[in-house]
Amino acid sequence: MARDFGEVIDRRGTGSSKWSRYPGDVLPLWVADMDFAAAPEIVAALAERLAHPVFGYCVARPELRERIVEDMARNYGWSIRPEDVVFLPGVEPGFNMAIRALLEPGQALAIQSPIYAPIRKAPAHWNLQAVHLPVDVPFADQTAALARADAVLLCNPHNPTGKVYGRSELADLAAATGDRPIISDEIHCELLFDGNRHVPIASLDSSVEQRTITLMSAAKTYNIAGLKAAFAIVPNRVLRERFDGARLGLVDSVNVFGLEAALAAFRDGGRWKAEMLAYLQSNRDWLVEALRSELPGIRMEKPQATFLAWLDCTALGLADPHEHFLHKARVGLSAGADFGAAYGQFVRLNFGCPRPLLAEAIERMAASL
Repeated sequence: MARDFGEVIDRRGTGSSKWSRYPGDVLPLWVADMDFAAAPEIVAALAERLAHPVFGYCVARPELRERIVEDMARNYGWSIRPEDVVFLPGVEPGFNMAIRALLEPGQALAIQSPIYAPIRKAPAHWNLQAVHLPVDVPFADQTAALARADAVLLCNPHNPTGKVYGRSELADLAAATGDRPIISDEIHCELLFDGNRHVPIASLDSSVEQRTITLMSAAKTYNIAGLKAAFAIVPNRVLRERFDGARLGLVDSVNVFGLEAALAAFRDGGRWKAEMLAYLQSNRDWLVEALRSELPGIRMEKPQATFLAWLDCTALGLADPHEHFLHKARVGLSAGADFGAAYGQFVRLNFGCPRPLLAEAIERMAASL
């Protein structure tokens, strides 16, 4: 039986950060958190675990490691071992752990621009120089910038633009980095449209694999981010030990329910995922047409992945598009400046919601102009 992703679920009063940030008359389409009910299989797995009354410290069950190994081989042709997987409470702590393990203060880290705010802020956290790689410039044309970097922090699929990097582009990046480390945030790797295929950069060849820390999670795809479970894949044993040693008492073990939900997602959530992706792609296509007809002053490159739309509002002539749509339309979007100082005329819109909410947001935004 097909799920009804168009059902509007009231999330107010549940502690949702997405729905708590703004007053009740604001439609929140900002943080990367979908408004869909989790897969019934995940809910059932959590209910089964709740039936056991002890919730102590936990580790990932061997079945979860084996499932990840199988998924890498089946989905990407990438052969890894169960011991290559390091479980984490999130991808953000993961890339900060990787930075701490691999770089010293004063060194340089290459990051894309625009980029998800926690990645943009990461170099400053560790007293590093940031080398910015414009997303609209091919890696093959950025060899000089990459030569200045001691490591690269890649986001693929890219947040906020939804760009998917193909094998040849990733090969250009790998070649330009020589033997330097690559940290790859691939949390949106299952949220692809139009037949696009994800390529983990570590799967290019063994030499790239041996210097790469790959970060993934079921959190975005299955809408279980609040359960705090992610993992790193680090085939190089020495690199893996350095990475795991960078927890420094700050990055703890994974929530027991996050591990159970991840296992249920990878094992049983395939049908739900397929139906959800079809709904998301339909939302994306509807949004493209709605912007064209109702908000022609806004430009958007059709995202190849994610549930995020990167909207260029420059032609609207607004002092601050984020503030305008928040106060005049009562729609809460992510401010473009959060993704880089040069992007104040952009906003990021989350279309991972029931169509009625998306349609109401576009209607409000159009009316505000």
